[in-house]
Amino acid sequence: MDSSATSAHSDDQLAYDLSPIMKVYKDGRIERLAGEEVAPPGVDLITGVESKDVVISKDDGVSARIFLPKLTNPDQRLPLLVYFHGGAFCIETPFSPNYHSYLNAITSQANVIGVSVHYRRAPEHPVPTAHEDSWTALKWVASHSSGKGPDEWLNRHADLGKVFFAGDSAGANLSHHMAIRIGLEKPPGVKLEGIALVHPYFWGAERIGCELNDAESAAKADNLWRFACPNTSGSDDPLINPDKDPNTGKLDCKRVLVCVAEKDLLKDRGWNYREVLQRNGFSGDVEVMETKEEGHVFHMYRPSCENALTMLRRIVSFIKQD
Repeated sequence: MDSSATSAHSDDQLAYDLSPIMKVYKDGRIERLAGEEVAPPGVDLITGVESKDVVISKDDGVSARIFLPKLTNPDQRLPLLVYFHGGAFCIETPFSPNYHSYLNAITSQANVIGVSVHYRRAPEHPVPTAHEDSWTALKWVASHSSGKGPDEWLNRHADLGKVFFAGDSAGANLSHHMAIRIGLEKPPGVKLEGIALVHPYFWGAERIGCELNDAESAAKADNLWRFACPNTSGSDDPLINPDKDPNTGKLDCKRVLVCVAEKDLLKDRGWNYREVLQRNGFSGDVEVMETKEEGHVFHMYRPSCENALTMLRRIVSFIKQD
């Protein structure tokens, strides 16, 4: 049988073709098309940041990669950045080379300890599993507030009185929801200073802005959300549309930075997020940074381009701001 016939046969067995993210076959096999490479932890030769992997919940498969920048003294305490990776809730991990390098860079430049969360992914573990796993990780982080948690790096060096959440795409969605949950449940010893949302994965049933001019991509976005969250009520589900969430105003931090990209279908959702927060009673500062001539999560594909470096500097400045 020639290769074209083999390919046609394989295509016939597809249940979902979500290229370039993943393919799901009728026999249940899942083929992730990105984010499967793994970079080992260790000392980064460029930044001097040291990293290690920790298990948070063995039963649920929740873990994290922790990043410790160079210390000026052995008792130094640093702000804590909890990072949630993107990938439409379906692909990528904290261990992929792109995210590993990004966390090395941001923890070094902002001089913070980083905890990059590994949550379970759809479709094997549909949304809201990622949200519950992220909260499990945050409770684990909070267990270090008295200096008696399971990880010595966090016990000795993390200042849980100055915590930041950040994430890109689906990870920005998680950062938003975790900030709300901090406001609802108020874990003792944790003070959330701010959240940085890069190209946040928010959506809605009513088309806004650039979505009005790209019906095909908007329809794909609807379908992708239903794929990741099969039990959803639709594109106005509070998990994906913060304007439909009665708890949005309970987001508990002082400052919010939203980064959007000019050529990203989700751009107007990021701009709209500022208005949504204000309408729902959020009293903190909300800043929006738009990068011209770039698309969704461009910085992960071209991390050394000038626009990516500019955005990184803006996020670092946001974290270091007093």
